[in-house]
Amino acid sequence: MNGIDLSTDYLGLKLASPLVASASPLSRSLDSALRLEDAGAGAIVMYSLFEEELRHQEETAARFLINQGIGHPEADSFLPEGSGYRHGLDQYLEQLAKLKRSLKIPVIASLNGVSLDGWVAHGKALQEAGADALELNVYYLSADVDESGADIEARYLELLGELRSQVAIPIAMKLSPYFTGLAHFVKRLEQAGADGVVLFNRFYQPDIDLDNLQVTSELQWSRSADSLLSLRWVALLCGKVKLSLATTSGVRSAEDALKLILAGADVTQLCSVLLERGPAYLGTIKNDMLDWLERSEVAALYELKGQLSKQRCANPGVFERSNYLNLLDSHSRAPGVRI
Repeated sequence: MNGIDLSTDYLGLKLASPLVASASPLSRSLDSALRLEDAGAGAIVMYSLFEEELRHQEETAARFLINQGIGHPEADSFLPEGSGYRHGLDQYLEQLAKLKRSLKIPVIASLNGVSLDGWVAHGKALQEAGADALELNVYYLSADVDESGADIEARYLELLGELRSQVAIPIAMKLSPYFTGLAHFVKRLEQAGADGVVLFNRFYQPDIDLDNLQVTSELQWSRSADSLLSLRWVALLCGKVKLSLATTSGVRSAEDALKLILAGADVTQLCSVLLERGPAYLGTIKNDMLDWLERSEVAALYELKGQLSKQRCANPGVFERSNYLNLLDSHSRAPGVRI
């Protein structure tokens, strides 16, 4: 087992393992990050730096610290002291520097931005702090009936292009699955300078509480079935684009990870299962992968990559709509059910 090569290339980085810890609170703790590395993570994506949150902090600081002398002098003693204030960006850069000093594996910074200026300024700061790569998470849900798909794609491409002109480290775009021409858009991202794409961003959906007639929001862990959407698109893109392909959401076992690699993924990111079971569980998944590769007499993981992509599998129609029709035709109704 020890002689099996799990290494892979991702964003121009040589990783010892395709199992990457996705952006999550685990990277806020140096101890958790070290445990992920010990368990066999190929890289760590830091928790996301949210531009909206930074803006809110700046507005709050301006109100209570910078301009706190404006008003009634007798109330000054009730206002907070500004000497101990630490901006969210400063905290993020400090944690990034701490992880870089302590870990041997690559550390990828995660930037969730909404404005052109914010992306560029924060991206440059993350590069200077030592990030090995940037994962750009444009968590954008368009609900504007006057905004077209072309407008949305143009927003992504403008942000990427401007940042690419300012930073030299690799850039991965984390995408949602809600693009009309996803394959074409990924190709355009590659042409605009992206080094990789992460498929897919998982939007947390609102729910309705019928007892209290309120809209609620609750964290739902991903399931293995959630990885099938990424599997399909990785299989369709493998061999059609040159940039790195990463998947996220739904990877909970060695079987999930191996399927995605067979479809063409360079790396698979894990989040929910590590939050549920702890950082050390990544080691269980890694060992299960090694066991499967040994039983299958596979000496190196790269031998598997893309073996079952659309371009290389025996029946490429399984990734297309024709397979959907075949599945419907093959359905047999249960006894007593009339159709």
